[in-house]
Amino acid sequence: MKLSARNQLKGKILKVDEGLITAKVMLDLGNGNIISAIISREAIAELDLKPGDTAFAIIKSTEVIIGTPCNCNDGKCNCH
Repeated sequence: MKLSARNQLKGKILKVDEGLITAKVMLDLGNGNIISAIISREAIAELDLKPGDTAFAIIKSTEVIIGTPCNCNDGKCNCH
């Protein structure tokens, strides 16, 4: 598999929850890190994804957003 995306995370499929049109795939990256993706049921079938299989989460994005926790103790919070 050759891709231009540099963010490729290898893991084992923990669970595939299929809905009517889409499915949620949970991927165990190790060390307690789990990532999930919503993909089509058609993609699940084409890739033959099932728990225990090795798979990659491939992330391609033009931006990353960072957030910080809100410390609202005075009742005048405007961070929501």
